[in-house]
Amino acid sequence: MHAFDVLADPVRRRILELLARGEHASGAIVESIQGEFGITQSAVSQHLRVLRENGFATVRAEGPRRLYSVDPTGLDEIDQWLDGFRRQWNQRLDALATEIARGKRKRRGG
Repeated sequence: MHAFDVLADPVRRRILELLARGEHASGAIVESIQGEFGITQSAVSQHLRVLRENGFATVRAEGPRRLYSVDPTGLDEIDQWLDGFRRQWNQRLDALATEIARGKRKRRGG
């Protein structure tokens, strides 16, 4: 599944937002997502599986609990896609910084 397809779903995006704050037990994720979206535990589990299988989340067992955290691997594809835009933004921001510096020099009489 393409990274943008994974993140196209608002439930999966919300789960990632929760995980971005730190590791969460699956029960806490289910409780939060059920409250916000009104979906079943099984549906939340499916979303967690999609996130795991596509490199956006990791899970580790701690006794009977399953603890989820963000896996940055899935975000790499998005980051690479955004790089092309960042280069354009950076060039424009650099040009703006140059113009601001010129304006300051002119105001100081330099």
